[in-house]
Amino acid sequence: MILGALIELQSLITALQEGIVYVTFTKIDSGEVRRMESTLKPEILKEAGIVATVGKISPESDHVAVWCLDKTAWRSFRVETVTGWEVA
Repeated sequence: MILGALIELQSLITALQEGIVYVTFTKIDSGEVRRMESTLKPEILKEAGIVATVGKISPESDHVAVWCLDKTAWRSFRVETVTGWEVA
């Protein structure tokens, strides 16, 4: 992973930990483009009944697991398939 991609992934992880983020990516199994409302913010996880906290995520990870707000479940995406993201 090149430096720019590492910085972008770290920015995404920070945004997820601070609030709600819409992550757009291409699903591996179907090729469908998905826009997922997601978070890693402890307060939002607690409101959803999640008692565990998410520890440090390496900016070199190839997958990121997040709490998906519309599915009310944990979901993950491959970093290489992300086409964009925006803070809600």
